[in-house]
Amino acid sequence: MPGCSTCHDHQPAQSVSPTYKKVLWVALVVNLGMFIVEVASGLKAGSVSLLADSLDFFGDAANYAVSLFVLGMALSIRAKAALVKGATLGIFGLGVLAYTTYRLWTGQIPEPLTMGVVAVLALVANVAVALMLYKWREGDSNMQSVWLCSRNDAIGNVAVVAAAGLVAWTGSAWPDLAVAVLMATLGITAARTIIAQAWRELNQTSV
Repeated sequence: MPGCSTCHDHQPAQSVSPTYKKVLWVALVVNLGMFIVEVASGLKAGSVSLLADSLDFFGDAANYAVSLFVLGMALSIRAKAALVKGATLGIFGLGVLAYTTYRLWTGQIPEPLTMGVVAVLALVANVAVALMLYKWREGDSNMQSVWLCSRNDAIGNVAVVAAAGLVAWTGSAWPDLAVAVLMATLGITAARTIIAQAWRELNQTSV
């Protein structure tokens, strides 16, 4: 879920096993791909909950990138990377809220079949990543958090599947809008936490 975006930005430098690194690469590609799929599908189907769910994939893709590229670097570099990620996540979250407001005003009903199919695909992707990371679920705090975040993200996918079903059943856009507002708010809250922590760490390195 979006709140998981802080799971492993600020761990101390550590060595990463070659196998674990390969798994992180696969997880990065899967999450980045699903981010693109959900954004494109959300816009096509008129579903803001799909757009909001894509925040999970963006946040996780950024986390895996941080783990792969900057985790062993200086704290100041990791903090700057976290600042960029937090700002981007927050801007995208605000954009989803703005689009939700627009959709509320227009009253357009999203296409539930596309919502449901893409949400199920996202659920499968998150479960697959969680299974790949399962071996390292009892490793250090960084490894544990990576696995837990992938596992918990499935909750957001289930929420979108439920919203799609309710849209089809009620003929109303409200389920889609409600899930979008909840998930976008979680994403913005996570972004604030990331930025605040990154600023504290940058201040520590400048002392």
